[in-house]
Amino acid sequence: MKILKKAQAGTLESGDVLVTVKPSDTLMIEIESPVARQFGDAMERSARDVLESMGIYEGAVHLADQGALDCTLRARLHTAIHRALQDYDADVAGSL
Repeated sequence: MKILKKAQAGTLESGDVLVTVKPSDTLMIEIESPVARQFGDAMERSARDVLESMGIYEGAVHLADQGALDCTLRARLHTAIHRALQDYDADVAGSL
C-alpha cells in the first residue's frame, strides 16, 4: 500500500515529534532531530517497523523530533498514516 495524501500527527513541543507523511513513488524516511547522531538509526528502525506492520511500502515520512520516546514516535506515525489512508479506506469500503 502507499500513502495517498499528506497527513500529520504530533507537535513540535519538547518531548514530542511532528510526523508528516505524503505520497512518493519510493519509501523515504527523513529524520530531523537534535539527537539524530545518537538515536537516528533506532528512530529509523522504529519508523520502518510501523510502516511494515501497516503494509506501507511507498511514501515520504518526515520526523521532526523534539526528544520523543520511541512509543510516542510509533504512535504519532501510526496516527499520521491512519489519517493519510482514512478517505481511501472509506472509499474502498463504500465500493464493496
